[in-house]
Amino acid sequence: MPGRHETRKAVFAATIGNVLEWYDFGVYVFFAATIGHTFFPSADHTSLLLASFGVFGVGFLMRPLGGVIIGRFGDTHGRKAALTLTIMTMAFGTVMVGVLPGYASIGMVAPVLLVVARLIQGFSAGGEWGGSTAFMAEWAPHGHRGWYASFQQASIAMSLVLGSATGAVLSSILTPADLASWGWRIPFLLGIVLALIGGYLRRNVDETPVYRAAKEGPEEATTHSFWPALRAFGFTIHWTVAFYILLSYMPTFTSQHAGISQAEALWANMICVLVLMVLIPAFGALSDRVGRKPLLLLSCAFFVILTRPLFAAIVSQPGFAMIASIQALFGAAIALYSGAGPAAIVEMFPTLGRSSWMTPAYALSVAIFGGFAPFIATWLIALTGSPIAPAYYVMAASAVSFLVDWQMPETAHADLR
Repeated sequence: MPGRHETRKAVFAATIGNVLEWYDFGVYVFFAATIGHTFFPSADHTSLLLASFGVFGVGFLMRPLGGVIIGRFGDTHGRKAALTLTIMTMAFGTVMVGVLPGYASIGMVAPVLLVVARLIQGFSAGGEWGGSTAFMAEWAPHGHRGWYASFQQASIAMSLVLGSATGAVLSSILTPADLASWGWRIPFLLGIVLALIGGYLRRNVDETPVYRAAKEGPEEATTHSFWPALRAFGFTIHWTVAFYILLSYMPTFTSQHAGISQAEALWANMICVLVLMVLIPAFGALSDRVGRKPLLLLSCAFFVILTRPLFAAIVSQPGFAMIASIQALFGAAIALYSGAGPAAIVEMFPTLGRSSWMTPAYALSVAIFGGFAPFIATWLIALTGSPIAPAYYVMAASAVSFLVDWQMPETAHADLR
């Protein structure tokens, strides 16, 4: 078994690379309204948001394809090679968004190229999640898999903090006109710097011991992973809907329906994500002691019961402090799932089929239920006339995953297959 120093070095490199990767992918949603004005001609603000969030969702359509191709690549060529590929691809798509001319300059070519950039990002993200999750879990020593694997989700939270902070700072120091004209491009152009850092870190780590041992051992059949993949699909529904409604979409929601400014909305969201980032490793470590299922079920139950009243409290416009507190509570509840979830989903699959099956199963669920979550939330509000309509989408997703999780075996104390 590898030494503690070697393990920590590998997980640290994967964590930092993951932060940079998901910063690139997620920063789009923080500037959704501004991007809508730049690339889509319309006087209707709702139509602009729907178009912008629609393009955000399009990126997720490529995630299953990226999951299949890069997931298979990760099983045949190794986790390290797959993760190096994903971060370089993501950087290309992100910088492309930052340099694209708007509709006023090149007409309909602008939104078409924006879609292409999002498809490239989506392809990369489809392979990233499963590859990085498998990498961290496979490096973990026995009895600490929940702790080490949780840094995959903690790193995504770090990326949201980075994205939220960038958006909040730019919104605070730039005039609305400057932000709309050129300021929104800055976070995307940073993608090239982040890619160089992340790419370097990932090229200088070793392959996981579990993967090396599996490749050196007898050939392993992976044809029986269909049912675990189906379980992983249902397992992910609550996870992805809660994440993209209550984290990515919330700055747009609170600035429109809670009576706070765009800058305040971004700062409130950053507080929420900071809570998430801090609690995920703690809950990951707790899942090593008490099991994965209690934390997973508690998270789902929280959102089934409390999402609607908390949304109602937000739209009553109680002020920044109360809204930030409610969002922090959401962050803590998501952290229950995000702490135990990475190890739990890895433990569903055998090593040599893990990336091939887990990655597309997760990516397909995210593409269907998470990628279009901001679009669905905006559409539900427009359809019903009620700003709390997105709460019902969250509640339904949580109920489905609760049933899936209830049927799962407890795997916290078993060895990886």
